[in-house]
Amino acid sequence: MRIPFTKMHGLGNDFVVLDARAQALPPINGDIAAALADRHTGIGCDQLVLIEPSGNADLKMRIFNHDGGEVEACGNAARAVGLLVGGELTIETLGGTIMARPDAAGIAVDMGEPRFDWDAIPLAYAMDTRAMPVGWDMLESPVAVNVGNPHAIFFVEDLSAVPLGQIGPVIEKDPIFPQGINVNVAQILSRDAIRLRVWERGAGLTRACGTGACSTAVGAMRRGLVDRKVTVSLPGGDLVIAWDEDTPERKGRITMTGPATIAYTGSFDWGAYA
Repeated sequence: MRIPFTKMHGLGNDFVVLDARAQALPPINGDIAAALADRHTGIGCDQLVLIEPSGNADLKMRIFNHDGGEVEACGNAARAVGLLVGGELTIETLGGTIMARPDAAGIAVDMGEPRFDWDAIPLAYAMDTRAMPVGWDMLESPVAVNVGNPHAIFFVEDLSAVPLGQIGPVIEKDPIFPQGINVNVAQILSRDAIRLRVWERGAGLTRACGTGACSTAVGAMRRGLVDRKVTVSLPGGDLVIAWDEDTPERKGRITMTGPATIAYTGSFDWGAYA
């Protein structure tokens, strides 16, 4: 059985997208997702994205990280799906329902409202999520934010001085984060600009992370470090993040805007991975 796929990326964060709306696919588990994501023996990607029918939205999006673990949300994947399907969409995810629409700068995604309560991150026990009283080597007092999935954000003076590839996996698996954590290290450049690198839970260092950009921007706004609309620069490119507190119907919701790209299409033999 041959299965069609679309290879896409958002600022270099790349995906293998499978569309199961018109034709049902065999059940996909973490082992199959990890095999497809392998860059040596599979198609290769940061995340496998599965589009399915939804009874509550225009479609359902499931996301599997490179290691096969299923995660709640992915902003870059939402932009990719928005580009692939087209038009204004509501997208059901494990992290909640989000919306995507075409924009002059690419695809704009309504990421919903961030969550800050310690048990919504979740953390192992109660603490201040605006400045957690914890630290790892040179990184301390992170902001914790959940934007469909959990993030810890560290603000530093010099982003290039942080060995994120070494310290990221240590923080990701610390017992204080019972479901693991995405580790964001950010440098404030101005009131409307942030530089960011992300160690992504289950995927490692990534060229771009949409929920990481949203969480970092909101964390900086909570601390009064930036204005309500900022450009977040990642190794793969820029995302514009706005957190609206003024418009009643948009109050508290995050909008992420940026590009998405179709790289190529193809098909694979299901039996080679099942």
